[in-house]
Amino acid sequence: MNAHKIKIVLTEDGTLTLQGLPFHAGDAVEVIILEAKTPDNQVSLKSQLDTNLYPLHDTQPYRYENPF
Repeated sequence: MNAHKIKIVLTEDGTLTLQGLPFHAGDAVEVIILEAKTPDNQVSLKSQLDTNLYPLHDTQPYRYENPF
């Protein structure tokens, strides 16, 4: 399956017009519509990615003299 991404701003409520698609008459296509992310959402997503999920990764291991 080939995917093509096009960003469009709607000019009329509930109406979307796509032009210049790389398909021909008679081709079967599947359409999925996603709302574009706003800059505010992208900033919060980046801050979540920046948090260290594994804070002990690459640190010196603990040593237990008599664990039992």
